[in-house]
Amino acid sequence: MKVNMPMAVTAADTIKRTITGTIVTWNEQGNTSVGPTVFAADSIEIKPVKLLLEHDRTRPIGKMVSHNVTANGIEATFKIANTMAGEDALVEATEGLRDGFSVGAQINEWTNNKGVMQITSATLDEVSLVTDPAIDSARVSEVAASENEAPKEDSDLATADSDKPTEGDQVSDTTAPAPAVEEAVEAAKVEAAAPKPAFYTTPRLEFTKAKYLEMSVRAAFGSDDARAYVRAADDTTSNNAGLVPTRQLTEIINPLANADRPAVDSVSRGVLPDAGMTFEIPKITAVPTVAVETEAATIDETGMTNEFISVAVKKYAGAQTFSVELLDRSSPAFFEELVRQMEFAYAKATDAAVADELASYGTNGGNRTLDAAGFLDFISDGSVSIYKNTLGRAQNIIATPEQWGAIMNLADAGRPIYQNLIGNSNQAGNLSPSNIVGNVLGLNFRVCRNLPAGATTGDYSIILVNPDSYTWYESSRFRLETNVVASGQVKVAYYGYGAIAKKVATGAYVWMVA
Repeated sequence: MKVNMPMAVTAADTIKRTITGTIVTWNEQGNTSVGPTVFAADSIEIKPVKLLLEHDRTRPIGKMVSHNVTANGIEATFKIANTMAGEDALVEATEGLRDGFSVGAQINEWTNNKGVMQITSATLDEVSLVTDPAIDSARVSEVAASENEAPKEDSDLATADSDKPTEGDQVSDTTAPAPAVEEAVEAAKVEAAAPKPAFYTTPRLEFTKAKYLEMSVRAAFGSDDARAYVRAADDTTSNNAGLVPTRQLTEIINPLANADRPAVDSVSRGVLPDAGMTFEIPKITAVPTVAVETEAATIDETGMTNEFISVAVKKYAGAQTFSVELLDRSSPAFFEELVRQMEFAYAKATDAAVADELASYGTNGGNRTLDAAGFLDFISDGSVSIYKNTLGRAQNIIATPEQWGAIMNLADAGRPIYQNLIGNSNQAGNLSPSNIVGNVLGLNFRVCRNLPAGATTGDYSIILVNPDSYTWYESSRFRLETNVVASGQVKVAYYGYGAIAKKVATGAYVWMVA
């Protein structure tokens, strides 16, 4: 795995053509390309590496010339190449435009601590100069022009410095006239006297059927302007379709998938153990009792017992196969969208898994009619059932898009009950057509498209949830693997691990179970 962690540049010296800064800070969390990450002290093996521009290996701008491992992290100095890209990098670092460091490291050993990758062994692969550092406290502090020349300043500063004597000059009490200013005045006069070229734009032509007919008639009577109009009108894209390219935008329309996970967001979350395809959670099955006892009587003994809930870890995976021609000749937008769609597919599969568990193991709420009284009765009964069976409280509610619409439609004498409208005296919630989350009778409401297949306004279409009764355990993020298959095609597999623990199944209350 490669980890990119941005840090801030502390100094850029363009006289020596060097840039210096902290490239890694020990034991400080940063958001990297693999999620939240922390480097343990002395966890990176240092070797001379190149300095890249924005992690692009085809754009090296320098190389590491020294480094220093401290108690806080690693400080490094890079010699910048005398190229246009190197010169631009020094200027950008000076001006604070591109003044961050980001390391690329090959990870050898790591652990997972509550969703944060704790890296204990890694090898430095490259360092890049980037635009946005994660730490904003250290910035460029020194700039000069080149190895052999003094730094060039702005025009105002340069003019001021020209008045200062340099070594070997004779100092005079009399200020000599500045011939450069006179030359500038003469140049200005010449420039003002020189005639400026004129530019003309071609008038826009109105191509309509009526106008074309009019100009065709006038052209037949000998009008040169009309003949020019007709020639221009005939020279259109319809007559030269093969010479007019069709452009394709990078904007992509996707009405099929997104990253929403309302079912996952309605239960509690946990970090998946780092090993094993099952894990166990202890659960109390009997508790001690206390009763009134007579004097000198033997106290009844009731022992506490427990059992272990076994939770299965499942892999959620998908793949995409494409040709090497697409890899070599496609736009970068293809790969950006591919990764995005992988994330969407992963979100849909994992959310559907949690929704299925809630629907399958929750308490049957019985057959009901979704009117104002029926819905209120369902919420009341479900809240009582969840508290009696779990000693926890119903906090979340998920519903199909159809039931979302039906609930918003509930009204009292024409006034919506669950929509936040001005002057509603009977408002019992806050739902809106422009938002898929809201509040209903004090419950967090979420619209869920991933409830069991076929659920609309009938079975399994609304579920009341105590989040402490169900927990979704998940690996830090999904992973990508790339292989070149025998046919010369490239196969990209993406997968992740997750497990849903039914700690107390009665913590879910389901609308109409078939």
